[in-house]
Amino acid sequence: MATKAKIGVLGASGYTGSELVRMRLRHPRAEIVLLTAERSAGKKMRDVFPQFSPFDLPTLVAIEGLDWAALALDLVFCALPHATTQRVLKELLTKAPNTKVVDLSADFRLADTAAYAKWYGHEHHAVELQKEAVYGLSEIHRRDIKKARLVANPGCYTTCAQLPLVPLIKAKAIELDEIVIDAKSGMTGAGRAAKEAMLFSEVSEGFNAYGVGGHRHMAELDQEFSLAAGRDVVVTFTPHLVPMNRGIYSTIYVRGKRGRSPQELHEILLKFYAKEPFVHVLPFGEVPHSRHVRGSNMTFIGVTKDRIEGRAIIISTLDNLVKGASGQAIQNMNLVMGYPETTGIDQVALFP
Repeated sequence: MATKAKIGVLGASGYTGSELVRMRLRHPRAEIVLLTAERSAGKKMRDVFPQFSPFDLPTLVAIEGLDWAALALDLVFCALPHATTQRVLKELLTKAPNTKVVDLSADFRLADTAAYAKWYGHEHHAVELQKEAVYGLSEIHRRDIKKARLVANPGCYTTCAQLPLVPLIKAKAIELDEIVIDAKSGMTGAGRAAKEAMLFSEVSEGFNAYGVGGHRHMAELDQEFSLAAGRDVVVTFTPHLVPMNRGIYSTIYVRGKRGRSPQELHEILLKFYAKEPFVHVLPFGEVPHSRHVRGSNMTFIGVTKDRIEGRAIIISTLDNLVKGASGQAIQNMNLVMGYPETTGIDQVALFP
């Protein structure tokens, strides 16, 4: 058997950290040798997540004082809060330059550090690292990801919106100034930290929009859509919180360019993703359900016509903790490490 890569998970006590551990347990080419969690340092992983009781996993430790050079990790998944990530990775990659990183925070997604400062409220603390970071939307940037030392894993909302839209933008098939993205997320998108607004009694039996007109993922969408178009693109994006544990569900409204019909847009997506293992385009007119991708690394895309001539409605859905975070992170690890891309993440969705 081939030697297993030595893997670290920074921030293992959060939802994305636990998903990385869960999915890594199926991976034949990777071994977790480091798990960090500041508030849970000294505990076993089973003490934080009892589902891991049967498995022999490293004890959780604090990041402070770790000897990165001595650890000699092949790859680190970083699931830390923004700003913290920049400081930690700056030290890690200075002391262990051969370690590769897949970062699940937002700290390296925006190529323009001035844009980062604007949207996140503080200066970027690792400008030199930002210059080498590769945006990790696997299906779109696969070639660059394979050569990267630092991969910036995309956000969950942005992955769900970009997968159907980037191919259409690249094909010059839709009007760029008429894109509207209406998106919904499950509760885990807000993280695991205790927050009054996230209590069951505060969120059950209703749903609401938030970050209206100013959600941070707008900067990420603008960046990637503008890159695909070769000119500035600014879209309308409104996120909503719904009382379910997992899932992103995006309803996207577009107009075909130069008379392109909804059926033609569907054909473009069908052809673009024909050989992709984790993006499935449904037959024209079918609508995907979020429960049909739950627990999997899949994205389902449906295209149907609007009653307004020339307009199409595109619906995209994925599991925010898997394809929207940890599953895509392992997909990127596979690319970086030269493993078959589907290794360890090809499970079918959980249903019901």
